[in-house]
Amino acid sequence: MKVIYLVRLMKELKEIMEENRNYLIELDSVVGDGDLGLTMGDGFAAAYEAVKESNEADAGKLLYAAGKAMSIAVPSTMGTLMASGLMQAGKVLKGKTELEEADITALFAAYMEGVQNRGKAKIGEKTFLDGMNPAVMALGNAVREGKPLLEASREAEKASCEGFENTASMIAVHGRAATRGEMSRTLKDPGAAVAVLIMKALVKSFED
Repeated sequence: MKVIYLVRLMKELKEIMEENRNYLIELDSVVGDGDLGLTMGDGFAAAYEAVKESNEADAGKLLYAAGKAMSIAVPSTMGTLMASGLMQAGKVLKGKTELEEADITALFAAYMEGVQNRGKAKIGEKTFLDGMNPAVMALGNAVREGKPLLEASREAEKASCEGFENTASMIAVHGRAATRGEMSRTLKDPGAAVAVLIMKALVKSFED
């Protein structure tokens, strides 16, 4: 798979965040500042704009450039976390001029690692990680079983959706939601919803 595929993935991420801007705003307004939809829309748009006409043949450099652009465009907490994910993925895939199935798994595992390292959150603390971790595990398992990337990405999306739904049983540890204590348990985490959208974009990138 050519590195240009990553530009298509960035385009799908930009479009799905734009399409779900109001959904994320509504979800975030219950537990946060209500600006998540704007941050994700503007952030992923900046990431795509930075690479859409790029002739960069190094997958790592392309992803890092996208992440850097996002970090400048949306320097908020969530924007910085998502940008850190892209930049970590860039570091892991540096030097790759052809992408194999395992590299797609590596990309999202590194993305999650970048977010986790920057945000210091743990799985089970009602964050983005609780939507992304099940997806990364499902994606990796499916690829190792030799399933096509479209099928593997659909399994990852399903796992991410289940992870998002499961956040309604967790107590928030980070952000404004944490101030609610036990009352935060029944609320679904907006960050985990972003993870679901990322997986939906992954599916679309292979469908197209």
